[in-house]
Amino acid sequence: MKWRLLHTWLIVLLLCAATKTMADERLKPCPDRPNCVSSLAEGDEHRIAPMSYGGDRAMARLRVLAVLSQFENSEIIEDTALYLRVTVKSAVLRFIDDVTFFFDDEKALIQMRSASRSGYYDFGANRRRLEGIRQLYEQQ
Repeated sequence: MKWRLLHTWLIVLLLCAATKTMADERLKPCPDRPNCVSSLAEGDEHRIAPMSYGGDRAMARLRVLAVLSQFENSEIIEDTALYLRVTVKSAVLRFIDDVTFFFDDEKALIQMRSASRSGYYDFGANRRRLEGIRQLYEQQ
């Protein structure tokens, strides 16, 4: 009886881990506000092109990290093999934006998302940030 219970718990844990992994393979969708852009967004208002990388993910991650080190108000919150999660504070009002990069090895793309935590309009700040990151990334 104990082995059956242990076996059941083990299966449940493995299923939970697999579900979390599958859910983490995508960026959160943008909310219905104009203060978010994502390379996985459907509509033009929120859509931004992903960045591509040739070679391996490790080099692409190092390039993105090098670019992010140039942003003085950014802080890396999570750094895993597939994800970089960063917060960026605006210079004047100190608003916090969340920026996420997902390294998609299957397509050799860096999917990305930048969204304001508060407010409604961002006056294009999130789009300009990701385009600036793209420009610096491509210059390396």
